[in-house]
Amino acid sequence: MSDTQNLTLVQAVRDGLRGELARDDDVVVMGEDVGKNGGVFRATDDLYEEFGDDRVIDTPLAESGIIGTAVGMAAYGMKPVPEMQFSGFMYPAFDQIVSHVARLRNRSRGRYSVPMTIRAPYGGGIRAPEHHSESKEAFYTHEAGLKVVIPSTPYDTKGLLASAIRDPDPVVFLEPKKIYRSFRQEVPDETYTVPIGEAAVRREGADISVFCWGAMTRPTLEAAENLEGEIDVEVVDLRTMSPMDTETVVESFKKTGRAAVVHEAPQTAGLGAEIAATIQEEALLHQEAPVKRITGFDTPFPLYALEDYYLPEPARITEGIREAVEF
Repeated sequence: MSDTQNLTLVQAVRDGLRGELARDDDVVVMGEDVGKNGGVFRATDDLYEEFGDDRVIDTPLAESGIIGTAVGMAAYGMKPVPEMQFSGFMYPAFDQIVSHVARLRNRSRGRYSVPMTIRAPYGGGIRAPEHHSESKEAFYTHEAGLKVVIPSTPYDTKGLLASAIRDPDPVVFLEPKKIYRSFRQEVPDETYTVPIGEAAVRREGADISVFCWGAMTRPTLEAAENLEGEIDVEVVDLRTMSPMDTETVVESFKKTGRAAVVHEAPQTAGLGAEIAATIQEEALLHQEAPVKRITGFDTPFPLYALEDYYLPEPARITEGIREAVEF
């Protein structure tokens, strides 16, 4: 039996990176302050000392340059893992991501792939200033050629990160920083993978299916516990936004006939709308009520005084589930 460590989510990121750096000499970690400083959230702590400055590379403060350099490295067979300090800093690199990272395989008709994993802390909940709390997973999910992964537990984080780094195509790996250090979980010492594209049913239920991911998974489970004895809630953690596990979504909905989606991104054109449309297309005759969306608001992410109001928390999720069931 494998030994385990009791890790936080951000420690699982570091453990996953360490395992892949040790396993494959082509893996390279790069980004602003990821080397000597260990990263803004300490996700790369000690990797510079362990693997050296040609495997863990400090870069200039230039997101477009980081991703552009990583594209060239990946095209020539390396497996770069660039870190964006915050997902809100990815916009200067957006042109590189959509014009080159996502398209090189298609553009070269399969001659080149881009085995790159772009890591970025994302989402709110840490009282950060402007451009540090956005949830833009819909941006990247909409872009053909990108896989988009969002873990919610330390175990999944290490396994999904290994799968992303070993994937022959680019993966945007969004890390919910609100839960970087909020709980711990036993994680195997050895390397392992968790498949990209498979959702996890975190709680079985019969009355309603609630779909969530990232930092919203724990408050959704708390809401389900609040409703125990009143409403039997099934909670599905999607884990991968693209490719989305629509089979699990549809099968769960067929079982319950009702659904809610919880995400911290704004509601309009968020992934909740995509999930609702999928249910309409694939399981309309099983539908007992409209799909409820419990989300952030259609505003810029607020500064800290309103942050708790903006983010779906257990009381709002509980009430939303109740409204969907009582329709």
